Amino acid sequence: MCSPFGVSDPASFSRVILVVAATEPELRGADGVQTLACGIGPVESAAATARALAELQPATILHVGIAGARTLPAPTLVIGSESVYEDAGSGLVRARVHPDAGLLALARRALPEAHVLPIGTSARVGGTTGCEVEAMEGFAVLRAAELAGIPAVEVRAVSNEIDEPDRARWRFDDALAALAGALPRLLAELRE
Repeated sequence: MCSPFGVSDPASFSRVILVVAATEPELRGADGVQTLACGIGPVESAAATARALAELQPATILHVGIAGARTLPAPTLVIGSESVYEDAGSGLVRARVHPDAGLLALARRALPEAHVLPIGTSARVGGTTGCEVEAMEGFAVLRAAELAGIPAVEVRAVSNEIDEPDRARWRFDDALAALAGALPRLLAELRE
């Protein structure tokens, strides 16, 4: 059966997907596919992702990671309905990018319990105001993919309240475990 991306052999599809996360721990569960730890923040992630896209030429990008949220508890899963670059408030630069519609549908099917919401991107913790969910790389990764013509989607696991200053209260382990559990389900759906 042919996938939505024109790949008929599921084994070859696993070779053309690239799972991108800021750090190595966020990539646990991405077995059998190419991965990239792109670095933390929009600048590092944009540069590393653009370089990887040029070198690896993947067919699909699955961007994953942990995130903060205003009201959603840890370790809620969130699929990005769009990535919003909240540091670009002046209107002089592009500030929104949408995921590939086919990948969004596949992610929703793989993770029916996940919320589907805009995810804000900012270079600093607490730098977003317009989104329920905040991360530091999503817009950069999805914009690099868009410019390269590669379909992409963003999936996050909430680790903390955005305004919680005490990082000892952030639930990194729970969020990382949620991601590690979600990744095989996402990859299985992409391979069908």
